[in-house]
Amino acid sequence: MKSSDLLADAFSRIQETVYEAVEDLGADELSARIDGRGNSIAWLVWHLTRIQDDHIADVAGTEQIWTAQGWANRFALPFPAASTGYGHTPADVAKVRVDSPSLLTGYYDAVHEHTVRYVHGVSAAALDRIVDESWTPPVTLGVRLVSVIADDLQHAGQAAFIRGVLRRM
Repeated sequence: MKSSDLLADAFSRIQETVYEAVEDLGADELSARIDGRGNSIAWLVWHLTRIQDDHIADVAGTEQIWTAQGWANRFALPFPAASTGYGHTPADVAKVRVDSPSLLTGYYDAVHEHTVRYVHGVSAAALDRIVDESWTPPVTLGVRLVSVIADDLQHAGQAAFIRGVLRRM
């Protein structure tokens, strides 16, 4: 198996988990916060998608799907276009509301398509390319991609957990 196929498979697993977490939920369930302060499903899926979009656009040298395809306007969130949710407060989390899962999955699908197209063009040798020198040691492309996969799977799993709790209530 080529490394690019392995990466594409990992990103596809995120997509599957995102769909399972949001399927058939209404606006209230997507925005529900179990303890009134935690992350909602809507915020988690929006955030994991924003991080993937931000990081893949950075390493690919492209504009983010968020702005290039007008998703920022469709979501109409009260944050700067560059916001990814990193550092958001509980009050910020509450501002991420969507009417249906299709807005979340539509944006995720667009980012996923861009991601998979990008990783299919990545050679094994390219994974050693330094993409961020602000860390010690500097971050390679391979480490950045694995970091995005790990972070996104954790957040997608959190969204699935919240869905399970809400459906049992």
